[in-house]
Amino acid sequence: MSTPSPTAWGLLRRHVDARGERHALSGETVEALLGALGADRRRPGPGDGWPLVAVQGESPALGGDGGPEAGGSLDPATPHRRPAGAPAELEIELEDGSGRACGDRLPPDLPLGYHQLHGGGHDRLLVVTPPRCHLPSAPGFGFAVQLYGVRSAASWGIGDLADLTELGRWAAGLGASMLLVNPLHASLPIPPIEPSPYFPTSRLFLDPLCLRPELLPGGVATGDLAAAARRLNGDRLIDRDRVASLKAAALERCFRESAVPGEVDAALSARPRLCDFGLFCALAERHGKDWRDWPRPLARRDPAATRAAAVELAERVRFHAWVQLQLDRQLDQASAALPLICDLAVGFHPGGADAWLWQDLIAPGVTVGAPPDPFNSAGQEWGLPAFDPWKLRAAGYAPFIETLRANLRGGGGLRIDHVMGLERLWWIPAGSRPADGGYVRYPVDDLLGIVALESVRHRATIIGEDLGTVPSDLRTRLRRRGLLSYVVLLFEDRRPARWPRQALAAVTTHDLPTTTGLWDGSDLEERSRLGLPSDAAATRELVGRLRRDGGPAPGAPAAAIVLHAHRRLAASPCTVLTATLEDLAGVRERPNQPGGGPSSTNWSLALPVSRERLQALPRARELALILSRGGTAPGGDSGVGATGAGEPKWGRTT
Repeated sequence: MSTPSPTAWGLLRRHVDARGERHALSGETVEALLGALGADRRRPGPGDGWPLVAVQGESPALGGDGGPEAGGSLDPATPHRRPAGAPAELEIELEDGSGRACGDRLPPDLPLGYHQLHGGGHDRLLVVTPPRCHLPSAPGFGFAVQLYGVRSAASWGIGDLADLTELGRWAAGLGASMLLVNPLHASLPIPPIEPSPYFPTSRLFLDPLCLRPELLPGGVATGDLAAAARRLNGDRLIDRDRVASLKAAALERCFRESAVPGEVDAALSARPRLCDFGLFCALAERHGKDWRDWPRPLARRDPAATRAAAVELAERVRFHAWVQLQLDRQLDQASAALPLICDLAVGFHPGGADAWLWQDLIAPGVTVGAPPDPFNSAGQEWGLPAFDPWKLRAAGYAPFIETLRANLRGGGGLRIDHVMGLERLWWIPAGSRPADGGYVRYPVDDLLGIVALESVRHRATIIGEDLGTVPSDLRTRLRRRGLLSYVVLLFEDRRPARWPRQALAAVTTHDLPTTTGLWDGSDLEERSRLGLPSDAAATRELVGRLRRDGGPAPGAPAAAIVLHAHRRLAASPCTVLTATLEDLAGVRERPNQPGGGPSSTNWSLALPVSRERLQALPRARELALILSRGGTAPGGDSGVGATGAGEPKWGRTT
């Protein structure tokens, strides 16, 4: 075989960093990444099963393999070439089961959906997408919620979906149109519990720690466990291991006393992935949390071994499936109170359920991260596995479609973390430094088309977290596809009036200082304590951004700078405005200190006030009045959430 072409395989030979400097991949990195892609064993090019993703209303020419992309390139700038010998007649099997004939061009009037294209000796998926994502019919505002930290008097040591329901009712009363929630992806409730919501075992399912046991069938019998769990509310540092132990005991009790076997079995039959996840959890209880350490037949999902395990562990599979059914119900209640914008993490734990399920589509010997930038001179290694873009496309994008659908159930929208990953991801070869990685391309136009289709079907707004060094052509592509951009005041030198309309605006994020921590200098002190870079000049620059346009003088109360910063947001045309609950409560600590290590409290600090006290803070109404941009007074009908015709401005009808 001839030497593989890095460009043909989707490697970006050069990139421009955050300082505008150009970098080229080393020979060692090229060799390692080509090896991870299997370039020595296979070759890129159109496969029989590759999907064709087309925009409704367009009529692309169909090639001899049933699609327009003869070269198989992952580069969106590469023009499609139509090969000779296109078939005279193709058959389209529509999603509803009906059929359509077509010639050498795709009919422009095909309905949206996932269809099948038959002809030329091949069957392939045909995805017809809308030109743009769903967008809300009116601007709105909401609160950014780190749910684990929002505890009430009834919480079991951690914020849960019952707290989210009450928070939604309260926010709706202030005129909010949605809540932006941290990832609720499933952790594995086997100690030690992973604290980061961005490192889940699965993005298809929900975290059992989010359940409120008393609201379950049979939950009234858990009072003794609830009393022990509520004592944990006295410590601001969340003890997930203890919470998991108490909730597991409560869930086991409720399952034994009230589970309806027929209901669980029906769900398992109707939802194969639920069966897969339940089996993974049951196997993890027996063999350990990381499937890579299991007996090889189970680790490799050998059909005979997994069937035998499913029979032997059937009751545990039912239990874990039942837990997910209860989570679905409590999430439905929360999203009925106020539409939720859920957060889709970049990836999942390499030893977790999703990695076990899709292990054959994952590139071996690499992890995902980020190149060096001004905030982290060494770069970042996130420990996440990467889908092989060629195998992902050959699989008809099934993991991507399933993951989107699983995370659009909140009814309002979806924030896609590190949205640049739809176009390219920074792959780091095993044993290498983050700086020695390289970018690998993904089929961005196909993926964005699928995002648009699922967005329209769910009537869900999509927000692309595009902070950092994002190519300008990608931002253009995201805007044209109808994704909202992400605007953070702490990063902005533009005046708010010049911010884009098609965007979500926020003062800060979970990885940046809170407004209070920045204003009083406590964030700088904490970074110094953790041994992290603590640049006083950079801190002064951020404070200066907060104070622009007539902000309070240094030394003023933190409440004054919080309100001023959000007035600046309200002066922008951005479609969505958000305030963090940390800024509402005057919290000094960030939810996450990147690079903080084991001595940090990352993802483990509850708010310093209960949910009940938070909701009574006068600052909440002040912020709501500001963010409503001249709407009616909090508690009245602001008009955000329903139109005069009864059509919701946010989320889907139910």
